[in-house]
Amino acid sequence: MAYVVATKPGRFEVRESTSTVSGPRSRTLASFRELTGEVVEKVQGRAEKPPTAEELTRLALKAGAPIRGSELDEAARETLRLLASGERPDPMLRQLLLDALAEEDVNDRRSASQRTVSDAARAATQWIGVGVEEKAEALRELLELADALPIRMRPPDIGFPRLKSV
Repeated sequence: MAYVVATKPGRFEVRESTSTVSGPRSRTLASFRELTGEVVEKVQGRAEKPPTAEELTRLALKAGAPIRGSELDEAARETLRLLASGERPDPMLRQLLLDALAEEDVNDRRSASQRTVSDAARAATQWIGVGVEEKAEALRELLELADALPIRMRPPDIGFPRLKSV
């Protein structure tokens, strides 16, 4: 039976437990920072009872491990991040991308055109594909900024002005 555990910060291991005469034992099948297709293949090749890719993904998510998507997903994340930071593709490439995306199934296009993307989702695109370390650094800087803001002390008894009736 395979399972995923966090070892050092940012590192994970896929282990397999077996029953022996001396009691239960476990052995490491693979070590990783991010679950990739290569890690899945390595685990399946070394395990006595190979888990499916879906099972490994579920176990890794449960342990809090990052999962690498397909190359196309990674390229889309990077493109969205660059667009959010103000970069623009060559007009011909832009047109080719739009044309390729427009060739989706008619039902998919209809449902996609009915969906609206919120401003919050657009603002979050610059964080797509950003590593955990960079996100942590941004959070640390934000917390330091909040600590640096001056605190304005108010007098203990704030009276409200009297409302005069007309």
